[in-house]
Amino acid sequence: MLSHIINFSIRNKFIVLLFTAFIIGFGLYSLTQIPIGAVPDVTNNQVQVITTSRNLSTQDMEQFITYPVELEMANLPGVVEIRSITKFGLSVVTIVFDDDLGTYLPRQLIAEKIKSASEKIPEGFGVPTMGPITTGLGEIYQYILDVKPGYEDRYDATELRTIQDWIVKRQLSGIPGVVEVNTWGGYLKQYEVAINTGKLNAMNITAQDVFTALEKNNSVAGGGYIEKVNQAYFIRGEGLVEDLKDIENIVIKTNDGIPVLIKDVAEVGYGSATRFGAITGNGEGEKVLGQVMMLKDANSKQVIDAVKTRVDEISKSLPEGVYINAFLDRSELIAKTTFTVAENLILGCLIVIFVVVLLLGNFRSGLVVASVIPLCLLFALSLMYIFGVDANLMSLGAIDFGIIIDGAVIIVEFIAFQITAKSAELVSLSKTDLQNRKDTITLNSASKMMNSAIFGQLIILIVLIPILSLTGVEGKMFKPMALTFSFALIGAMIFCFTYVPVAASLFLKPAKVSKNNISVRLMRWLNQHYEPTIHWALQSKKTVLGIAVLLLVVMVFIFSRVGGEFVPTLDEGDFVIQPVLKTGTSLSKTIGTTTRIEKILLDNFPEVKQVVTRIGAAEVPTDPMSMEESDVIIILAPKKEWVSAKSKDELANKFKEALAIIPGMEVEFTQPIEMRFNELITGVRADIAIKIFGEDLDILSKKGNEIKNLIENIKGAADVTVEKIVGLPQMNVTYDRAKIARYGLNIQDLNEMVSMGFSGRAVGSIYEGEKHFDLVVRLDQKNRKDIDNLKNLYVDVPSGGKIPLSELAEISYQKGAAKIARDDTRRRIVVGINVRDRDLAIRGG
Repeated sequence: MLSHIINFSIRNKFIVLLFTAFIIGFGLYSLTQIPIGAVPDVTNNQVQVITTSRNLSTQDMEQFITYPVELEMANLPGVVEIRSITKFGLSVVTIVFDDDLGTYLPRQLIAEKIKSASEKIPEGFGVPTMGPITTGLGEIYQYILDVKPGYEDRYDATELRTIQDWIVKRQLSGIPGVVEVNTWGGYLKQYEVAINTGKLNAMNITAQDVFTALEKNNSVAGGGYIEKVNQAYFIRGEGLVEDLKDIENIVIKTNDGIPVLIKDVAEVGYGSATRFGAITGNGEGEKVLGQVMMLKDANSKQVIDAVKTRVDEISKSLPEGVYINAFLDRSELIAKTTFTVAENLILGCLIVIFVVVLLLGNFRSGLVVASVIPLCLLFALSLMYIFGVDANLMSLGAIDFGIIIDGAVIIVEFIAFQITAKSAELVSLSKTDLQNRKDTITLNSASKMMNSAIFGQLIILIVLIPILSLTGVEGKMFKPMALTFSFALIGAMIFCFTYVPVAASLFLKPAKVSKNNISVRLMRWLNQHYEPTIHWALQSKKTVLGIAVLLLVVMVFIFSRVGGEFVPTLDEGDFVIQPVLKTGTSLSKTIGTTTRIEKILLDNFPEVKQVVTRIGAAEVPTDPMSMEESDVIIILAPKKEWVSAKSKDELANKFKEALAIIPGMEVEFTQPIEMRFNELITGVRADIAIKIFGEDLDILSKKGNEIKNLIENIKGAADVTVEKIVGLPQMNVTYDRAKIARYGLNIQDLNEMVSMGFSGRAVGSIYEGEKHFDLVVRLDQKNRKDIDNLKNLYVDVPSGGKIPLSELAEISYQKGAAKIARDDTRRRIVVGINVRDRDLAIRGG
């Protein structure tokens, strides 16, 4: 059969060359269309269900929200794993599905179950929503809104947050491939009515009176229309509040004909929502961050290019003095990786061409063989485009040109040998007869050697079958490599019995090989050394076999002592430091600590270009962190500019030494993509995770610290940390039901009063053109600072009068759960270990 194909190719050279041209054209087109990335996206098929309820404790979030959501999701088809993280006011449940279900079917199934779960969650406690359709590689572009020198006093964190929400974010939305623009940090502007409880008491006004007045005096309405003189006049009632003065002059009630206004019992001004996260940058204090998240399976390079183009357009519309400072741009890593792959491919191709030409001793033969390399690469790119395989370090970096052209070398060398051997006969023929004779020689030679060439390539393809059968994370990591290599080999086989015979027939010429030819001399020298060696080996069989067995035993011993890793760690060029602070550390204290970290790094290390810190949770909390948790993202200069260290591990150790002056703080080191991959795949950011399961949080914390003490002195174990799951400071309100019943009150009203006083209650919106901000009622600042303010919060009694909350409840400081993590509905704690200066699979002690 192969002989018939070769014969057809030689007899129909134009068709084969046309087919080759088509492969070249389609391959170049595919190159422009294939998604280009740094590494394969190994994130499993998961969906996050996020619920925020800013006023519920960790235990209450678990009981009323996390558990019902997990229970509903556990019955879905194709669920592989369910894990959750519950913190104060936040629940994130991650459901992992079989990859075969695809991206959108799991979301449809979850959307149906969310409705059932919502019915089991008490009203007002929160509404579960699905996270964005993205992956661990989805955070493709991160920036901070920065202020130019001289404009620092004009823009504060509130102004920058408003610019981000209403100018930058809105214009970045709608880009093809962008699924979410997340906002982090700053102050979310609100119109605040800060009531004075003393004035309320003096004027015998309840908080509910204030709510009612604000809600009823901020609305619009329509009254249909009336017809007059053949025209319809539509009726519009304008009653929206437009500024602070309008709010101040709203009437609450009338006492003896004298109206009591909002400004008589409250201070009206601009405030901000309760914050659970912040951003600091470059030692300059608070910033506002934007995080562009890419749609799953989108073309990262195209999306990033579109985002950068849109950013250039947005920059022209920003207020004077404000600019977008992109500190983490995935395109830089993609460019570095693409350059590495291209460099390796080009250098590999040139080296193979040089070696082939050198060993074959015939320039034309060498070029015919070498031309197979780009053709196989373009053929592989064509199939990658058809089958949806991304171009990245793992897929393209695995191509071995030496193996690919192995078959072509065998065929071309034998054809060239036959033509050279019959050169005396061929030289005397006419041009037409010469070509016919070359066609015959090519057909016979290629047919004779084809089986050997194909056999070797088929063996390699068979070896790749186990890799192609991998599933899960391993499959996503290694299958692109196996597929791309297989595509290139298939292309090589096809070209070996189509293009190669045609090219050999057309371009090889009969020529007598000189004895001084470099190839001839090189092969003669190799034969002179090879023949005595092979003769000695055949005469000393026992010695040779003994040496072989001894080497095998030595290699097995060495292999047993060598460590291992899943894949080599990709050097992303940047660092992420995760400071570990005391549980319950305030947001202001964390901001001060991270700002100090940034100054230390920038002042002491010239390698550091920028330092941006993400603290706590973002607006869309796909990465749920507490206020004492932060990611210090360190953008480094190119390695050739480093002066403090020669390697990243050495630089990490020097960073750690410099930061040791900050008391009570441990640090973990990782990289941006590596951190997100670890967290999304396993729920843990560290390289190695030890999970302990149990119900009692105190016992889990104790056992976690015991394990930490056992392993922290092991060589290579760095940044050993234990999850902080207990010790969150709380002001606990325990109601006295007998007293509540005596006064005719109920617990729900009391809880709403506590929530309103300190967190705030939204009673409407204020519009500034297209922008709109919440109108919120809460206690004034001086009455929401400590436990005494909570004790002295006055509550309206149905029979008239007011009593302090301390008369109805016991209010005290307590320690509560800081974080509750669950895997498959079981509570657990994690001891995380990062590995430095040693491999991950530590063998031999």
